[in-house]
Amino acid sequence: MSGEEMSGTIWIAVTVKLRPYQESCLQACRNALQAGATRIGVSLPTGAGKTTVFISLLAQISPPSHSPSTSRALIIVNSIELARQAAAQAAAQFPQWRVEIEQGVKHKASGNADVTVATYQTLLQPQRLAKFHPGNLKAVIVDEAHHAAAPSYRRILAHFDPAIRSPDATFQPPQLSRPIPIIGFSATFSRHDGLALGSVFQQIVYHRDFLEMIKEQWLCDVRFTSVKANIDLRNVTVNSKTGDFNATSLAHIINTDTVNNLVVQAWLDRARQRRSTLVFCVNIAHIRALTKTFKDFGVDVHYLHSGTPASERHTLITAFKAGKYPVLVNCAILTEGADIPNIDCIIVARPTRSRNVFAQMIGRGMRQSPSTGKVNCRIIDFVDSTNRVAGVVSTPTLFGLDPEELIDDESVETLEARAQIAVIQDAGDEQVPVDSRDDIPDPKYITYVDYQNPFALVDGCSGAPHITKLSTNAWVGCGEDVYILECLGKGYIRIECVSADEESPAHYRATFTEATMHMPSAKAFKVSPFMRKRLIMTAETLSDAIRGCDTYAAQKVLRGSLALGLLRTAKWRKTSASDSQKNFIQKRRVKRALDQDTAAATLQNITKGEAANIITRLKHGAKAYYEKKAREAKKASQLAEKERRRKEREIVQVGPLVDHEAR
Repeated sequence: MSGEEMSGTIWIAVTVKLRPYQESCLQACRNALQAGATRIGVSLPTGAGKTTVFISLLAQISPPSHSPSTSRALIIVNSIELARQAAAQAAAQFPQWRVEIEQGVKHKASGNADVTVATYQTLLQPQRLAKFHPGNLKAVIVDEAHHAAAPSYRRILAHFDPAIRSPDATFQPPQLSRPIPIIGFSATFSRHDGLALGSVFQQIVYHRDFLEMIKEQWLCDVRFTSVKANIDLRNVTVNSKTGDFNATSLAHIINTDTVNNLVVQAWLDRARQRRSTLVFCVNIAHIRALTKTFKDFGVDVHYLHSGTPASERHTLITAFKAGKYPVLVNCAILTEGADIPNIDCIIVARPTRSRNVFAQMIGRGMRQSPSTGKVNCRIIDFVDSTNRVAGVVSTPTLFGLDPEELIDDESVETLEARAQIAVIQDAGDEQVPVDSRDDIPDPKYITYVDYQNPFALVDGCSGAPHITKLSTNAWVGCGEDVYILECLGKGYIRIECVSADEESPAHYRATFTEATMHMPSAKAFKVSPFMRKRLIMTAETLSDAIRGCDTYAAQKVLRGSLALGLLRTAKWRKTSASDSQKNFIQKRRVKRALDQDTAAATLQNITKGEAANIITRLKHGAKAYYEKKAREAKKASQLAEKERRRKEREIVQVGPLVDHEAR
C-alpha cells in the first residue's frame, strides 16, 4: 500500500516563517510518509525549534481521503511543562485550532480537539487513553522520542499501531483500516540502556548535530572551560543497563567540600558576571551541599529536584527566566524540555559517560536570546584529575581531544581547529620510521613479558623470555612474577615478588624446598615428597635474586658437575621427551577442551627439556594463572564490546532503525 493510498495525502501551505533546516526537515518527513513509512524519527538539537517543526508538520498532514473528518492529532510529552509549551505554541501558530491538554486531575481533554497534548503518565490510565480512538486521529507526535522504546511508552503507542508490540501479554492490538503516522522528535535520538528504538520507529529521516548548528549560528555561540578537579572516578560503579555512572556511587566522589568549593570558585573566576547559570548535580544530597557552598560565598542561589512541588517549581523557573537570581542548581529535572533561553552559563558538576546526557545538559544554554542581552553561553565542566577512566565525556573528548587538554575560553571553531592539528600531528608521527629517530631515550628498566599459556611451545617453554637474559640455568616463569628452578629431583628453588607494605618496599624473596624422594627413609615412613621450604635470600631486583639462587644451587644443592644439568643447554634437555612426560602433558591439555589428536601432534617433536619446563610450570600454578588471565581477558573483551555497542547507540544517523527483538 503506497503512502497516497495510506493517507490520501494533501499538503497544506505553512503559515509561519521557518528556517531553512526546518523546511528541509519537513520535506524529509513528507517524503518518508509519501514513500509508505508510518513510524519515523527526527533528530534536532535543543534550541532548534522542534516544537515549531512538529506543529507545522501536523498542519501539513491532511485527513485521509476516505475519512475527511479525521483531522485530530495527539502530541505525547513527558511533563506538564512540555505539555503547556506545546499547547501554547500550537495555539499561537494556528489560532483557529482547538487545543486541549490531557494531564492529571486539572487537565481533562474532551478527545475531540484539533490537537491534544497529553503526558504519557496520564495516558497510561486506560480510561484516559480510550478517549483517543486510533480511527479518529490523523497523526501521533512523540516528543522526547528517545523514551519511546520504554515499556511505558510502548503500552501507549501499541494502541495506535499493531506493529508496535505492547509489553503486556494480554494486550489486544487494534483493528485499523489504515496505519496512523507516528512521528518522534528528540534532541538525542538514541538510548543508553540497549532498548532498541527500532521497536517503535522504522527510520530516522532527519538529523542535525548541535555543533553544526552552532557553527551555522542557529544556536548561540559557546565558550568552553574545563577544570581539572581532584577527583578519581576509577572506583565509581557503572549501571549495567545505561552504561553511565551510578548516582550514589558517583556522589561519594563528587559531593565533597573540596570539589564543591572548586565548582563555586570556578564560577566566581569564569562566570561571576553571567546573569543565568544552570548547574547540574549528581543527586539531591549533592544539590543541597553545592547550594550551601554557593550561599557561603554570598551567591543568590536556588535549587529544585524531583521532589520540589509543582507550584514551587513553576515559581522558581519563572523567577529564573526573569533574571531575578543568577544561579539555579538542579538534578535531572532540567535536562530535557526546559525552555529557558536566557541561560548563559552551564556548569556540569556531574561527570557522565554518555555523550547524549552531556549534550542534553549543555544544550540547555544553547538557545539564542538577544532580547536578554545574551551573547554566548559559558560551559564549565570538570574532568578527572587522574585521566584514567575510559568513556567519560567532557569538553575535550567531545571534540576528539585528549582529556588532559587545557580548555579555557575556547569556542567551537578553536576547539575543532585544535582537534584537526592533533590529527595532523598524529598522522605525521606515524609516518616517521621508528629507527630513524635520534631522540629515543635509553631504556631504564626491563619490560617483563609472560607467555601465560603453559602449553605454548615458545622460547623453550620457559614462560618468561626475559629470564633467559638473566641466567644460563633453566628457570621458568609461572606467572605473577613467580619463577622456578627445578633441581633435578633434589627439590626446587622459587623466587616470587613480595609487594610493598608499611614495613618494607617491594622486593624478591627466594626459597628452596628440598625433595624427600631421594632419601632412603622417605618410602618406608610415607613422608611428604617435600620438606618445608627454607629462605635463601631477599633481593631488591630479580636479577640479584636469580644470581644469588644460581650460586646457592651450585654450592648447596647440586655440587660440582651435577650443577651442569641445570643449564638450558644441558645435553639431556635436547633428547626426545619421555612417554611419561608426554602423557602427563597430554592429559592436562585434553582437559582444556583440546582434542587428543591435536594434543598428540603438538607433542610429537617436543624435547625432554621443553617437557620438563611445561611440567614444572603446571605443577607451580601456571595453568591456574593462565586460566585466570584468560577469564579476565574474556571478561574485559565482553565489557569492551558492551562499551562499543553503548557508544555506537549514541551515534545518530539518518536511515533505518533496527528492531533487535524482531531479529
